Amino acid sequence: MFTPAEFDAIRAYEDRDLGATIKTLFADEAFRGVLQSLFPNQSLPLLEKQLSSYTSILEFQKNFIHGLVTQLIQKTGEGLTLDISALTNREMPYTYISNHRDIILDPALLDILLIDAEFPQTVEIAIGDNLLVYPWIKHIVRLNKAFIVQRSLSLREMLSASKLMSRYMHFVISQKKNPIWIAQREGRAKDGNDRTQEAVLKMIAMGGEGTAAERLMAMHIVPLSISYEFDPCDFLKAKEFQMKRDNPAYKKTRADDLINMQTGLTGYKGRIHYACAPCLDEWIAKQEGLSNAEFFVATARRLDEEIYRNYRLYPNNFVALDLLNDGKDYATHYSEEDKTSFKQYIRQQIDKIDLPNKDEAFLRERLLEMYANPAKNQLAVYKI
Repeated sequence: MFTPAEFDAIRAYEDRDLGATIKTLFADEAFRGVLQSLFPNQSLPLLEKQLSSYTSILEFQKNFIHGLVTQLIQKTGEGLTLDISALTNREMPYTYISNHRDIILDPALLDILLIDAEFPQTVEIAIGDNLLVYPWIKHIVRLNKAFIVQRSLSLREMLSASKLMSRYMHFVISQKKNPIWIAQREGRAKDGNDRTQEAVLKMIAMGGEGTAAERLMAMHIVPLSISYEFDPCDFLKAKEFQMKRDNPAYKKTRADDLINMQTGLTGYKGRIHYACAPCLDEWIAKQEGLSNAEFFVATARRLDEEIYRNYRLYPNNFVALDLLNDGKDYATHYSEEDKTSFKQYIRQQIDKIDLPNKDEAFLRERLLEMYANPAKNQLAVYKI
C-alpha cells in the first residue's frame, strides 16, 4: 500500500523507507553513540549489517525492537501481561485509545504484547513533534511506525494539521488495515486522573465520511487500560507540579522531555498490565438523538469508564488512598508490609526532587494522588 504524498510530512515510515533510513541512522554520530551504549560488546558494522538485512518494518520490529524492549522490561519490571479477551476479531484494525503513563513505553509495550499474542500487525503510533528533539529520534520512531502530531502551531495551522492527521488516521485504518494507538489526551495525566479529551475524539471525526458517529465507528475504537505498579517519573511529575504552582508561567524544556523519556525507560516499574475493553462500535451505533456536542461528551465518558473498569490495581493504590484520606477504609487490600514499603518508596521519591524551596508536604500529596486516583476512579465506576 503506497501512502499518498499529502501525508509525507507526518506519516510513519514504510517498508520502502527502511534501507535508506538505516543508512541515515548509522551515519549519525549521536545514534551510533546510543547504540554503542546499548550494545557495548557488539560491533557497529555488524549491527548495521543485521538491521540492513530486514526487508520490512514488521520484521525490524519483531527481530530487533521486540528483543530490545523485552530486555528493558526484564531489567526494570516484574512482569508484563495483556488481557485481550474482549477482542473478538484479531484481524480488525482497531484504534486503541488508552490512558497515558509513559512517553515511549505505552505504545512500545503494546507492540510487544500484540506480537506475542500473534496479532497480524503492530500499531501505528501518534507522537507529538515536541518529543522529536534530535533527528535520529525522529527517524527511529517513524521507523517504529510512529506518525507525527504537529504542535506549537497557530489556531489556523492547528486546524489544518488536525484535519490532515485525521485523514491520515482514517487512511491507515480503512486502506492500510493497520491498527493505531493514540493517547486519550495530549500529554500524560500527571496526577493519575485519566480523562479523555473530547478534542481527541473531535479530531478523529474530522476525517472519514458520514455522521460523527459513523466516522468514529469506522475507526473501531478500543478503550485500553494501562496499569503500572510504579511510575518511574512520579517524582519528576511531582516536581513539575510544584514548579507550576510557584511559577504559573513555567514550561518544560526539551531537556526536561529527554529526562522524562530516559527516566521512564530506565526506572523501576514493578508489574505492568494492559487490558482491552470491547470495541465501541456497537455502543456508538446505539447513541441516537444526541447532538454532536452531547455525542462527544458521552463517548469520552464511555471511554473513561471502560479504562477505569479495566485498571489492574495494586496494593500501593489502596495504601495511597488511605494515606491521602488518613484512614483505613481499604486496609483489606494491602498488608502492613505493603504499607510500610510504599511509605518508604514515597520518601525515596521525594528525596530525589531537587528544588531550592522544596515543599515536602505538597510533593507528598501530589505523589499520593498519582497512585490513589486510579483506585478512586475504578471504585466510582463500580458504584454507578
